[in-house]
Amino acid sequence: MLRAEGLSKSFGARVLLDAIDLHVHPADRIGLVGRNGEGKTTLLRLLSGQERGDSGSLVLRRGARVGYLRQEVDPSSECAVIEEVRTVQEPILALERQLRALEHESEDHGAAGGEVRAELAQRYDVASEEFRARGGFEADADLRSTLAGLGFDPERWQAPLRTLSGGWLMRVELAKLLLARPEVLLLDEPTNHLDLPSIAWFEGVIRSYPGALVVVSHDRTFLDRHATRIAELDRGRLNLFSGNYSDYVRQKAERERVSTARREHLDKQISHAQKFVDRFRAKATKATQAQSRLKKIEKLAAERDTLVAPEHRKDIRLRFKSATRSGDLVLRLDQVDKAYDEKTVYRGLDFEMRRGQRVALVGPNGAGKSTLLRIASGSIPPQAGVRELGHNVEMAFYAQHQLDSLNTRNTVLQEVESEASLEETPRVRGLLGGFLFSGDDVEKKISVLSGGEKARVALAKLLLGHANFLVLDEPTNHLDIQARDVLVRALEDYDGTLLFISHDRDFINRLASEILEVRPGDGAAEIERFPGNFDEYEQRTSGVEPSAAAPSVAKPDQAERRQQIQQQRRHDKAIRAATTAIQTAEAEIDRLESELERLGWLCADPEVARDGERLREIQSERQAVQLQLDAQYTDWERSSGELESLQGAATDESAETSA
Repeated sequence: MLRAEGLSKSFGARVLLDAIDLHVHPADRIGLVGRNGEGKTTLLRLLSGQERGDSGSLVLRRGARVGYLRQEVDPSSECAVIEEVRTVQEPILALERQLRALEHESEDHGAAGGEVRAELAQRYDVASEEFRARGGFEADADLRSTLAGLGFDPERWQAPLRTLSGGWLMRVELAKLLLARPEVLLLDEPTNHLDLPSIAWFEGVIRSYPGALVVVSHDRTFLDRHATRIAELDRGRLNLFSGNYSDYVRQKAERERVSTARREHLDKQISHAQKFVDRFRAKATKATQAQSRLKKIEKLAAERDTLVAPEHRKDIRLRFKSATRSGDLVLRLDQVDKAYDEKTVYRGLDFEMRRGQRVALVGPNGAGKSTLLRIASGSIPPQAGVRELGHNVEMAFYAQHQLDSLNTRNTVLQEVESEASLEETPRVRGLLGGFLFSGDDVEKKISVLSGGEKARVALAKLLLGHANFLVLDEPTNHLDIQARDVLVRALEDYDGTLLFISHDRDFINRLASEILEVRPGDGAAEIERFPGNFDEYEQRTSGVEPSAAAPSVAKPDQAERRQQIQQQRRHDKAIRAATTAIQTAEAEIDRLESELERLGWLCADPEVARDGERLREIQSERQAVQLQLDAQYTDWERSSGELESLQGAATDESAETSA
């Protein structure tokens, strides 16, 4: 459908994309992953034609269309939501108008007592068939179901666009794109602005979508359920992996293991060849072989340079402990009322949290999740009822708007140190390293950081507070998968109480011990508690099977395992024998060369030179030593070749296993 070859893009001296090749086939579901700043959005814009690369080519199949999710809606427009979305159906609407006109023309002929002309009937048949093929008969139903699926209630369909937030405007764009049904769909984090019910609906659409999909997403669950290939951007290169995200993680680890083994093997081959050159370069009888080894070294080094060394990433696990232990009761809301103007959100709400509970709020946008979270955090007061924190409770609240409160004049290090006590200051750099700020990154000004980097700074400050009750509103927004893993692992070790909102199902599954569903009720929101994580909640409420776990690697049977162990032992023994033979030969070569040198000096001694019989004995001894030395050279070369073959076989076996 779409073929990119040799696409490159640089910004100043930085090469962002280096000769990217990507072929998109009709049924592809490609997940585009990589750390923030690697160029994922830039690559999508190049594929969509929104930007031009510095070099390379882009070929689209004849008649195919590319759709790219981007913000185009005028936020000040008075146009109603449904009318804006309907603009993408204009070709179908034009056909419908054409059909109506042809029908009126036919009716006019009939009223005048004449027959419908064959040409008119043919035009009507052609237009009617095209209308049917384009889905004209289902167009209005598709429009309404798409708006409903994306969370637009019917009363909001007529709302002017100017009344919508940025997230809802993005849903309008997504609705238009899905209804347009381009043959190649390019999506940049499409689930970011969707609540969990809308994500479930969207996944249903993607499952049956007739075209190809290339999607940037940090939603691991989405990628595991839908991706058939993963394209990873890493230091300017695009690496392709078959399967979903979990398959990619396993394959990447195996590729890095094989690549590391191959580099080590090449280094050993280069070292052995260099030893031969260093030892025999000056020998006239070995000069040709030494030159041959030099060429071999160049060839091996060239292959080694093509292998990109795996990036050494520290497996950092932040230890996040609360300062004090709270009482058993952490939070109590008693008969709480909350309304905004004429809209009642809660009436008589009762809710409690106990020490150590980890509660995730789920439900459609607008149901009242954020309101409940802000009441719990004390950010907004209830209009009636009581909010009470328990004994020794120290609460910290994280929300997206807090990113705007960071001091833009500070560096990253200064901003986080401003939250640290005197005794904590020495560990600030380690904490920032855990949040992926390494080296000079800590000296960046807050003003130049991306949204994801600001989020990591704010979360680092939060962890320094040592609160025993954390209230988190969408903490994974703007974070890539690597940064999300850092945060999840920190919170997995957290010994306090946790109340949070997230639309990241993997995040919820790994942290929540209880789900609190918030849903619209009769005049006010209603809540219901479900023990367990999101998969268990989803299974109870919808009958959907829990997200498929990453497939397990089949274990070989015991007989096969014993055979593998015996084979490995024989292989290791052969390597040890070859290594010992090389070391023995090298030691003997050193001894014989020293002896040959000693005998040479004796031949040059004037007294020996005058004694013909003594001279002949020494020369005969020299010949014998030279023969022994030549034999040791042969043994050394044979053993070195055997070792190279054994090590090469091990590397090839690893590569075959990986493949």
